Amino acid sequence: MTKPDDSTVSVRYIVDDVQAAIDFYTTHLGFTLRTAHLPAFADVTRGPLRLLLSGSDSSGARATPADAATAGRNRIHLTVDDLDAEIDRLRDAGLSFRSDVVSGPGGRQILLADPAGNLVELFTPATSG
Repeated sequence: MTKPDDSTVSVRYIVDDVQAAIDFYTTHLGFTLRTAHLPAFADVTRGPLRLLLSGSDSSGARATPADAATAGRNRIHLTVDDLDAEIDRLRDAGLSFRSDVVSGPGGRQILLADPAGNLVELFTPATSG
């Protein structure tokens, strides 16, 4: 296993089912499986993002206090070229969203949840002009 370089950003998500999380991120959101130590841990990458998927037997999950054991309001933020096309693609795959599309001066976004309830924000920046 190679060590991530300094340009890699790692985020840990605590998940109920590591394999289900691997399948979700690699099938639907373009991540690549880096390592898997099932059922405790896996990591997937997309560009400079390394997402650590920690099951209940992982050291990352065991270090998490009981009062912080549920998915939070924090989320990873993935920029997509065409938000409407991504929404259609993911709905066609049987996924549902946790929010409606929200528009603001910086762009448009929608929230999706992984199988453990961790949020993923899909975002398309506003076009300048």
